[in-house]
Amino acid sequence: MSASAQTVSQESADCTEAKAQTARLQTRLQDWPALARYREANAGVAAPARAEKRVVFMGDSITDGWKLATYFPSKPYINRGISGQTTPQMLVRFRPDVIALKPQVVVILAGTNDIAGNTGPMTIEAIEGNLASMFELARANGVRIVIASVLPVSDYSKNREGKPINQTTRRPPEKIIALNEWLKKYASHNRLIYLDYFSAMVDEKGFLKQELSNDGLHPNDKGYAVMQPLVEQAIATSLKKKS
Repeated sequence: MSASAQTVSQESADCTEAKAQTARLQTRLQDWPALARYREANAGVAAPARAEKRVVFMGDSITDGWKLATYFPSKPYINRGISGQTTPQMLVRFRPDVIALKPQVVVILAGTNDIAGNTGPMTIEAIEGNLASMFELARANGVRIVIASVLPVSDYSKNREGKPINQTTRRPPEKIIALNEWLKKYASHNRLIYLDYFSAMVDEKGFLKQELSNDGLHPNDKGYAVMQPLVEQAIATSLKKKS
């Protein structure tokens, strides 16, 4: 292939990628909170059976990637996590993706992407406000709440090129700790269940234990195995409390 032909081919590939990226951006702008992600699935969810202990898991990619049917077989657990999302996006979709499904319990795990600035700069106070609004919506609709701590992160992992994956720059551990302290206090003050994933998954350096993640952010199978009994206990405790 001649140099000119190679140039034309590369320009064509670049143009195709640019068009695809533009289409993705348009879709995101048209549905910023991703209400369409679960719209069809929500429509197919029947009203809970009389004795059903339905639980909705609300969150970001850590929730989205959790295979609930594998870790909690036969349990009426519904996954409503969306990768990359922040608390303002979750707040917008909280009614159709949680309240409308009439669960007895909602497990909310959110905040790490806010700290990372996925949808723009966010103060800890702004994150707290969005979370508090979700908690208030749940309580107003008789849904019990499990407030999950934000997971620690680490810089132990490497990418395919062997370069370190730096997670702590975008998600400073001190900000995660500050948000978790607020979550714990909020839960205590409002007599809600605080689910402490952080303490079970952090190492002596304050980072996510190396064996629990392949990228320093998302749990791997071992990570989810640590989380499983913790959330089960939190749900059981929540169900025993008066809504």
